[in-house]
Amino acid sequence: MGTIWPDSLPSAKGPKYTLVADAIRKAIANKSLEVGAKLPPVRDLAYKLSITPGTVARAYSILTDEGLLSAEVGRGTFVAEPKRPVLDDVWSRQLYRLEEQDDHHVSLFSPRLADVGQVALIRECLAKIARGDPAMFLNYPTRDAYAGVRKAVAEWLANLPLGPLAPDDIVLTHGGQNGLCVVFQSIFSGPKPVVFVEDLSYAGFRRAAELMRAEVVGIRMDKWGIDPRSLDLAARQAPAQAVCVSPEVQNPTGSHAPLERRKEVVEVARKHGLQIIEDDCYRIGQPRAPSYRALAPERGWHVSSISKSLTPALRVGFAIAPAGQAARLRRSAEYGYFGLAQPLAELTRLLLSDPRARQLALDVRKRMSEYVRVAVNTLGAFDLVWDPDVPFVWLRLPSGWRSAAFTRAAERAGVQVRSADEFALRDGRAPNAIRIAVNAHVSLESFEDAMQRLRGLLDNPPEQISV
Repeated sequence: MGTIWPDSLPSAKGPKYTLVADAIRKAIANKSLEVGAKLPPVRDLAYKLSITPGTVARAYSILTDEGLLSAEVGRGTFVAEPKRPVLDDVWSRQLYRLEEQDDHHVSLFSPRLADVGQVALIRECLAKIARGDPAMFLNYPTRDAYAGVRKAVAEWLANLPLGPLAPDDIVLTHGGQNGLCVVFQSIFSGPKPVVFVEDLSYAGFRRAAELMRAEVVGIRMDKWGIDPRSLDLAARQAPAQAVCVSPEVQNPTGSHAPLERRKEVVEVARKHGLQIIEDDCYRIGQPRAPSYRALAPERGWHVSSISKSLTPALRVGFAIAPAGQAARLRRSAEYGYFGLAQPLAELTRLLLSDPRARQLALDVRKRMSEYVRVAVNTLGAFDLVWDPDVPFVWLRLPSGWRSAAFTRAAERAGVQVRSADEFALRDGRAPNAIRIAVNAHVSLESFEDAMQRLRGLLDNPPEQISV
């Protein structure tokens, strides 16, 4: 296999697949691996390095996505010819092919949206920006410069039950995660603030809170999400300032909170003076009930983005303050990052104002639901929570499997999924479950093949564990 393949990985820190990928990049850069050179088969290299085949497959997949490698079915993986960027719409039509060059590895870590035409629209908008006012590329962003963007966002959100909404209530953020950070900065005070989250919840809540030096306390859940009685008890014991919830699409379980549950949470929040932070980034369908901002206008903060409806690549999100608190939210954003780059803000305005954008969002929703149905048709015999308008499914594992063991076995089979452990607090307990996200960058056939591989594992647990 040559001298570039040592008997073990270097001792540098980091995931093993990144160490493998870095070693190959270095070999290509210094010409130890020349264009056209064939790489070892996945299993051969994994055996030599004493790692799993899935780890090598992931490294190969990353380098294939970067264009450094090319995979040819039946022949193997080779060092690719350097590619020049292609600037017409043919590139977007190659999306499936690029993702499938490694026909074994499929990442189901996070939702990947189908391209139903939004790439072409984004390019069209970018071309308009390139021909626009030169001052856009020379000046610092200002609040007045964003008036048109905020108006476009308000119109984009106009059909949602958010309560009275004016453009000045909206702050543009770099995606939903940045939106959470800005909201936390607007709410938290004191040396050690406390925030409540559901026992299983989006890890970004915890990470954003830790940046603010906040203590994160988990609250017991039931099938509708956060349990109001447990929230009330926790609020009596700890002087928390806020509670984070995802009532439309609970991440990772995929459940939703009905109106009565939301009213119960509002009652507890008012009783204890809690601010309510609603993360609405995963919803791609119609809302099922009024938002917390509508139900509790004096304390409901709302965070959303276009990451699951149009594209996550632009990192555009929206944070919306409760009544009378928009100035605090704007101040946190302006002190933190001034605002979005002006060309990006203008791109957001053009994109959301275009009459085609809503239909594209509907087409994304429809396409993603096709993948969900494939997952349900393949895995529906197991304990599966799903919804056609949620871009992932939640699978409670059958007897004989533990979530950590299953995710390792799935990776060896070339399918990456998330264990429930990744959504639990550090001192919390997680159920034997996994989250399987939709990857619409691969064809339905390849996605179904990945589901069949998972089905094979579920049907054949390594051992029976009594419960």
